[in-house]
Amino acid sequence: MTDAAPPAVQSWKVTLPCTRAEAEAIDGDIAAFALMDHPPVLMTSEADGDAGLWRLDAYFEGKPGPAAIKLLRTLVPSAAGLKPVVEALPDEDWVTMSQQGLEPVTAGRFHIRNIAADPQLPGHVNLLIEAGRAFGTGQHETTAGCLAMLDRMRRVGMRFRNVADIGTGTGLLAFAALTLWPRAYAIASDIDPVAVEISADNARANGVRLGDGPGRLALVTAAGGNHPALVGRAPYDLLIANILAGPLIELAPSLCALVEDGGTILLAGLLNEQADAVLAAYRAEGMRLAERSDRGDWPTLRLRKRPRIGWKRPRRLNPAARGEAPGFGSI
Repeated sequence: MTDAAPPAVQSWKVTLPCTRAEAEAIDGDIAAFALMDHPPVLMTSEADGDAGLWRLDAYFEGKPGPAAIKLLRTLVPSAAGLKPVVEALPDEDWVTMSQQGLEPVTAGRFHIRNIAADPQLPGHVNLLIEAGRAFGTGQHETTAGCLAMLDRMRRVGMRFRNVADIGTGTGLLAFAALTLWPRAYAIASDIDPVAVEISADNARANGVRLGDGPGRLALVTAAGGNHPALVGRAPYDLLIANILAGPLIELAPSLCALVEDGGTILLAGLLNEQADAVLAAYRAEGMRLAERSDRGDWPTLRLRKRPRIGWKRPRRLNPAARGEAPGFGSI
């Protein structure tokens, strides 16, 4: 396994006209697209200079095939018979462009702004996650569901001292966890080194201290859970993984091995119809479902690890320790 950055992928945009009603029915992420390895970012807007006319822009990593375009057409029946505009994007930050103008999101005690000019919400924890090159601005139901679940866990008195956020994106969920448990050790990882850079920038913008000590956030580029920096800080009493169902299932053994007996795993990024398969994978690793919260088609699962007598697993009293440990296979 290597942490080398993957080669750059050409980005593409598909544009179709739509009605206002169709645009309002599209919330930015459609369940059917979540089954793709790289779901597109969907944005709707009123067409310039044409009152009452709207458009759908879908941003893809790589050139979309006929099946993806056919699926896109099902979202805008009014465009039947019209030829979509399919274009390769220049080498620019298309994720940033696609996220401009997003509305703030409130979930539990958290209020997430994507534009610095948006006012803060009194009585809430205000975090600024500006549109950038990584995903996880709080707009998607999975991220909002995790924020609400974390808030609820704190309100019922749950406490954590060692937290890991796997597939952190923008760092948002790690920031939220440190806000709720400010003396905890915390680490956030992502397979994409760009996401790690953006998380570091976002941490500084929100006053989150970086580093290895309590109340600080360590960042690492890592695929899955077997990176030495993640293994060296195990076991965790809270692990967050907001990624797609396929990787969640594949990573179940390594992620569960990172969690202490009685510890909590928070899972998101899966669809309702994928929940049973994800739960089965984690139950096989000694987890049980403690709570489930659904936002539209997207459930958030809180799991707790059952104690296993004699189950060999590395334990470290010092969460800042480093080094490889036995028992953690590669993904």
